[in-house]
Amino acid sequence: MKFMTIGYGDRAGYDRTPEAVRAEAHAHDDRLRAAGAEMGVAGTPVQVRNHLDAGVSVENGAYQTSALPVAGFAIIEAESLEKAVELVSKTPCAVGYGVVEVWPWQSAQG
Repeated sequence: MKFMTIGYGDRAGYDRTPEAVRAEAHAHDDRLRAAGAEMGVAGTPVQVRNHLDAGVSVENGAYQTSALPVAGFAIIEAESLEKAVELVSKTPCAVGYGVVEVWPWQSAQG
């Protein structure tokens, strides 16, 4: 099964996490990447609209807001939701006073 993950975290939470914990979290990310996870750091978003296919409008910034900014995304594979949770529980956002959402991935048929 595939899962999309969204990591939320800020620099203050990361900085107050002990160096050894951060180092192990980054090593864990390296292991996830080596196992095939696609991971990336979030850049600056734009919102795209094309209501009724009447013309595209683009607006800078995120549509949703949260207490913590989006830090990154990943697509991971795991045999169950429980295993996916276990995998992301050791990532930098999870251990550095942030949070990681885990979304079951369903391929769109087009």
